[in-house]
Amino acid sequence: MPYFSISGQIVDIIHRRIFPGTITVKNGAISSIKEESVSEKRYILPGFVDAHVHIESSLVVPSEFARLAVIHGTVATISDPHEIANVLGIEGIRYMLKNAAQVPFKFYFGASSCVPATSFETAGAVLSVDEIDTLFQTDGLKYLSEMMNYPGVLHKDPMVMAKIECAKKYKKPIDGHAPGLMGEDAKTYIQAGISTDHECFQLDEAKNKLANGMKIIIREGTAAKNFEALHSLFSTNPDELMFCSDDKHVDDLVKSHINALCKRAFEKGHRLMDILRAASLHPVMHYGLDVGLLRVGDPADMITMNDLENFVPTATYINGQIVAKDGKSEIARSLVSVMNHFSTSPKTESQFRIKAEGDTLRVIVALDGELITKSQMVPAKIDRDGFLEPDLQEDILKITVVNRYSDAAPAVAFIKNFGLKNGAIASTVAHDSHNIIAVGTSDALITKAVNALVATQGGLAAVTDTEEKILPLPVAGLMSNEDGWVVAREYEALQKFVQEKIGTTLKASPFMTLSFMALLVIPELKLSDKGLFDGTRFEFVPLTQSIAKKKVV
Repeated sequence: MPYFSISGQIVDIIHRRIFPGTITVKNGAISSIKEESVSEKRYILPGFVDAHVHIESSLVVPSEFARLAVIHGTVATISDPHEIANVLGIEGIRYMLKNAAQVPFKFYFGASSCVPATSFETAGAVLSVDEIDTLFQTDGLKYLSEMMNYPGVLHKDPMVMAKIECAKKYKKPIDGHAPGLMGEDAKTYIQAGISTDHECFQLDEAKNKLANGMKIIIREGTAAKNFEALHSLFSTNPDELMFCSDDKHVDDLVKSHINALCKRAFEKGHRLMDILRAASLHPVMHYGLDVGLLRVGDPADMITMNDLENFVPTATYINGQIVAKDGKSEIARSLVSVMNHFSTSPKTESQFRIKAEGDTLRVIVALDGELITKSQMVPAKIDRDGFLEPDLQEDILKITVVNRYSDAAPAVAFIKNFGLKNGAIASTVAHDSHNIIAVGTSDALITKAVNALVATQGGLAAVTDTEEKILPLPVAGLMSNEDGWVVAREYEALQKFVQEKIGTTLKASPFMTLSFMALLVIPELKLSDKGLFDGTRFEFVPLTQSIAKKKVV
């Protein structure tokens, strides 16, 4: 391990001070910190920590995620392997651990609490209480990851409570996931031992949870963006905050990470030390991480910057090893193996046709930049054979979820606000069970997009009548095994194809937004491979009902 000294303006976030000095590093740890006059103007501060992220959502494996993240000063992540666990179970989690161990980056994985996320969808695996116990005891996992089944907590479901008790037995933190939950329900949920939530999208909700003892993780990902709604908490509750990306696609990760949230918070006028503590100290302390905070004896996990306004690292160190310098990663590529769970046959156009059983249609209303949706009843557009049709003039498109783990009839519904003009997009990244999800302007194009993914055994696809573009994701249908920068360019090209050839009104990534339209634990209306689901009532609901006269076309 290297022995070296580095001088500059040392940012002590624990004691809230900045002073000139020299840090000496020996065997990967800080052996001394000497306050003295130095000529160097650079700032030295602790590395950043993403307090909640699904590495899988970046579309690259952990080793590639690390190569990108260190450029932005990130040295560690609290990583929920929930996505691959829903596809491959405990072996999927162990795949992430093995791949992550190949690089000098501090991944702290949790035991996924909801596999499957609900009983209302088909997942690829089940993670039992015994397996969670094994992951804590044998595999060294750090926490129980987001407890999305908040109705199960409120109603004391035996399986849910057993997983919570397992985490308590090993004194592991328990992460929450309860969007919109407030009042007595929020209090009950928190009292079960759940200590964080990254799903708050309204300020009142966050304040209510804070008042009941919960820590709030401010999220800004590719689709879900809650910074603007929550950043004022730095003025009222700075010691209870952390930052996270949750789900961040690779093209965004190339550009920035937690450093971008620090910059935005600083531009809002919040105190520098409060911001930096949320970006490193708070997650390190809450989860008990072996991540350095610029103290003697700590691992030498640190970053250097030329100023404390733009938050652009000039170098990143992990355990005293330089892992990024001047915007370039110093982490070499690792060998990436492939594992998957995919077993379904090509579909036919007729399988996506659905008979009208009423004249009024229940439609999913997607909200740009949000995971939540709304539900709307609209007059159904019905063809002369009695089948439901998309209404492109009203931006009502057909959406489907296809079971990828076995052959089954597709579930079909309708969605508003994607704004596609002529084409279809499809993905095997479909939270949380990761079946095939597709949206399009016609049955023929939806069939084409779905079958493109059946042929590649997973990925992202965009099709028109004459063209198709595919980004294969051979690792569990969630991640590429290619270089992260290459994947970022391919993904950007795919997005450009959607924007220019198919059209979309979404400002956020259409693929990221699509991936959450099957996320049943986020209200209000979603679609699983088993049918249309009301996330507020936690039950299936009919697609149509009879109210008005039929609109025949």
